[in-house]
Amino acid sequence: MTERTETDSFVQAVRALPLRLRQEALSLTEGDRGRAEELRLRAGWPMTAVLGGTERPLGGAPVEGRELEQLVEIASRASLHAVLDQVRRGYLTFEGGHRIGLCGTVSLRDGEIHGLRDISSANLRVARQVKGAAAPVLDRLCPEGRLSDTLILAPPGLGKTTLLRDLIRSVSEGEGCAPLRISLADERGEVAAMYNGVPQMEVGRRTDVAEGCPKAQGLMLLLRAMNPQVLAVDEITAPEDVQALIMAAGCGVTLLATAHGEDRAALERRPLYRLLLEEGLFRFLIRIRREGERRVYTVEELR
Repeated sequence: MTERTETDSFVQAVRALPLRLRQEALSLTEGDRGRAEELRLRAGWPMTAVLGGTERPLGGAPVEGRELEQLVEIASRASLHAVLDQVRRGYLTFEGGHRIGLCGTVSLRDGEIHGLRDISSANLRVARQVKGAAAPVLDRLCPEGRLSDTLILAPPGLGKTTLLRDLIRSVSEGEGCAPLRISLADERGEVAAMYNGVPQMEVGRRTDVAEGCPKAQGLMLLLRAMNPQVLAVDEITAPEDVQALIMAAGCGVTLLATAHGEDRAALERRPLYRLLLEEGLFRFLIRIRREGERRVYTVEELR
C-alpha cells in the first residue's frame, strides 16, 4: 500500500468537489492542506475550511444548490442508488474513507427517513492515516503485553477514529504488544475505507472488516463468523450497540470502541453510556482534548 501524506489525503478528498470548488480548495497553501480537517459547503455562502478547529472562509463565490447536487453525484460515481442507504442516514463515505455529511429536506415514510432532497449544506471530512498516533498510549493499554478492553472518548472532530484506526493497526501487526486477530464493524466505512474489497487505510494484516452493516448486527456477524480476539467498533450510538458489546464481552472477546463525550462524568450522565460503566465492559478510558492545535491523550483506569 502506498504511503499517503497529509496533503495527498486532502487532494484525494477534494476530488469529490465540483471543479470550481475543487480549485478553491486547492488554493490553500500546502501547509493548510495538511491541517485542513473539513470543508463546509452551505448554499448561498462561500465554502469554508476548518483548520485546527477554526472555520475560515475561502473567499470564493457562494455555493449553489446545483453544486451540492454535483458533489453527491461525483462522490457516488453517479450511482446514487448504490449509496442511498447512507444518504438516508445523512452522510456519504467515498473512496479513501472521506465522509460527506449532508443536510436538506427530509422525506419520511412510515415515520422513518426515506430520502434527502434539496440539499442545503454539506460537510466534507478529510480522512487521514496517522501512523504512530497510538504510540503514546499503547504501553498503558497493554499492561500484560496484550491489549485490554478500551473505550476512546472525545467530542466530535478530535480524532477518535484516527486513534482507533492506529490502535487496530498496531495490535493487528503486533507493534508494541502481542499480535491479535481483530474484527472491525465499520458501519460508515470511515475506519478501513474499503474499496473493491481492499482497505484503503492500513488496519493490519490480522484485521477482518465488515463494512456498511449496522454496528450491532456487524458485531454479531463478526463474532460468529471470524473468531476474533478483539472486536472493534467506531461510535457507540444506540442501545443495541451496547447490548451487542455486552454479549461479545461474555464470549471473552477484548473490546475496542469509541463514544462521544468529554469525560467520565459525561458518560455517567447518559443512560446509554452509564450502562457501559455499570457492566464493567472497559478497563481503560482514553480521553482526547485539544490544546491549541495539539491533541492530548489521557488514559484512565475504570476497573
